[in-house]
Amino acid sequence: MASFSPGIQMDSDEQQHKMHTHHRMLIALTVACSALGAIVFGLLCLWFYHLKYSHKSSNKNAKKSPDAENGFVLSPFLGKFNSVRMVSKKGSVSSFLDYKLLEKTTDNFHESNILGEGGFGCVYKARLDDNLEVAVKKMNCLTQDAGKEFENEVNLLCSIQHPNIISILGYSVNGDSRFIVYELMHNGSLETQLHGPSRGSALTWHMRMKIALDTARGLEYLHEHCNPPVIHRDLKSSNILLDSNFNAKISDFGLAIVDGTQNKNNLKLSGTLGYVAPEYLLDGKLTDKSDVYAFGVVLLELLLGKRPVEKLAPAQCQSIVTWAMPHLTDRSKLPTIVDPVIKNTMDLKHLYQVAAVAVLCVQPEPSYRPLITDVLHSLVPLVPVELGGTLRITPSVPPGPVDT
Repeated sequence: MASFSPGIQMDSDEQQHKMHTHHRMLIALTVACSALGAIVFGLLCLWFYHLKYSHKSSNKNAKKSPDAENGFVLSPFLGKFNSVRMVSKKGSVSSFLDYKLLEKTTDNFHESNILGEGGFGCVYKARLDDNLEVAVKKMNCLTQDAGKEFENEVNLLCSIQHPNIISILGYSVNGDSRFIVYELMHNGSLETQLHGPSRGSALTWHMRMKIALDTARGLEYLHEHCNPPVIHRDLKSSNILLDSNFNAKISDFGLAIVDGTQNKNNLKLSGTLGYVAPEYLLDGKLTDKSDVYAFGVVLLELLLGKRPVEKLAPAQCQSIVTWAMPHLTDRSKLPTIVDPVIKNTMDLKHLYQVAAVAVLCVQPEPSYRPLITDVLHSLVPLVPVELGGTLRITPSVPPGPVDT
């Protein structure tokens, strides 16, 4: 009988055990690779399906709502008006409506609905469903400048919200025309109120101070609370709009710029004669103090009832700043140049304070002008509490009977 060596038997068992372990590892590796392949294949299928579905969906939406050509974007509370589709933009829900709605609601932009005129077109009054009134600015964008102003205003107003800045409700593009839809401001512009047919008769002293305060609050938001800050660059009485309660809101942001790292010295000189700060007019230097200068001119308009530039002769004009400066710092002369509508209706101490603020704002040297925040703090105590300030007016008590 053949005999086997114990050492050889042990080596054989060990070899068989290793082969069995290797076989099990190979099976496990094969199963793992198969599972991983299945997962990758499934993910690829989902990805291709998503691409296909997204492409179909975008094409479908493009056919339904060609907003690049004639879409009309409205804010949430207008969503009830015949919306074609709903989209989310910057956290809010908007409705896209057909451009033809604008034609219909403005009676095909009839001249009887014109509220005002600007450099690139007119503003029309429109009445949407449920008697909601809005203002529609129609811009003829035949030039590159007009197109840039439209895009600039839409981009800025879609990203900022403040009680003293006009609210944009929508915009539309149709051929060479651009349209921006705003909330309707029933009392028009400050320019119309001051220099129109009524000659400021609806604006009392306290109402004028309220308008100044509202405007300062809007500017402070742009300069101090927007990130990066915004320079309006075209503040003037015609761009300060008044609602039915004479709350003031800054409008027309076509020339506004973001005061970031961009080189402001390369900007094309823009603005309105009489409101443009001297350093910007002469050297092209633009800062937030340029807006402060324009605010000072508006404050003088409220105070004196005069236009920023008065024509003295066919070829001669005079700035309100140049004319008023000698009188503003003379307390004996100041009351004599105040707008006759409000003359002798205010506390003289308050009149001197407002004149002092205006003088500071229109200083030729920008560094001498205050920040708009400082202007705001100076005006708050001059406005009655019920109009948004801190002034408490004590009603006058008629004198009682004299004791004898």
